Order: sequence, then structure tokens, then C-alpha cells
Amino acid sequence: MKAVLLVALVFFAGVALAQQYRWVDEQGRVHYTDTPPPPSATGVQKKNLKRNTAAATDNPQLAKAAKDSPVTLYSHPDCKAPCDLAREILGKRGVPFQEVSVVDQGRYDELKRLSGDAQVPVMVVGKRIERAPIEAAYNAALDEAGYPPAQR
Repeated sequence: MKAVLLVALVFFAGVALAQQYRWVDEQGRVHYTDTPPPPSATGVQKKNLKRNTAAATDNPQLAKAAKDSPVTLYSHPDCKAPCDLAREILGKRGVPFQEVSVVDQGRYDELKRLSGDAQVPVMVVGKRIERAPIEAAYNAALDEAGYPPAQR
């Protein structure tokens, strides 16, 4: 039992400390990934997203929801308005989240196993999977998980 707990702890610590990158490809498209960009990328920026998860500790309700029902957003660099909607809702509510950019076969397979499809965005809130990029559906999932409402 202790070995299982140790493996889980190491895994989640690695996820929390994962490096994120912002970069621009040859066609001028902006990408956000958790893997280093190709050598041809320009405007490479390393992003430290730990601030987002640390903010959860300022609000006990947010901290509990983030611990009990972590949020992962599956996106793609070509996903514009639907993915922006999901990010906007999460941002307004102050929800810490991990974004997974589906840019390789492994991520594609992961998304397909998880949601049964390869369409993005997909928002995972705890065990709930939201495939429809609809504000009401995203908010319902976050409400159900106990996340505080959007700040005015």
C-alpha cells in the first residue's frame, strides 16, 4: 500500500511541476505545449503555471474543489473560439487547471480513450467529462465539483 501511495505522490508532484511552453510555428500559429518546441519554433517562452495552482490555497472552497476534482482541458493549437471559451470560464472562476495540447499520437490516443472521440475541447472535472463546448455545461460541471462561482 505504501508503494502505491509513493508512486501516486511522485506522479502528481511531476504533473504539478511540468514545464509548459508557448511558441510560434513557421505559419505564425501560437502553440501551448508541455513538451519542448521544435528547433524551428520562434518566440519560445517557458511558462510557470504553478502560480495558478497555488492560488487555490487562498480560498478554502477552491482548494478543496481543486484537490477533490482537478480540472484538465484538452485542446489543440487550431482550436480557437471553443477552447478560448473554456479557458475564459476557468479563468473567471479562478479554477487551477492543466491544459493538454493534443499535438501528437500519444495525446490523441489518450483523448480518444478518455472521451471516445478526438474532438477538442474536452474538459475533465474530476471524473466528469464535458465534450460539448457550451458555457452552461462547463459551469454545471464546475458547480457540481464545488468550485466557487465566477468573480464579478
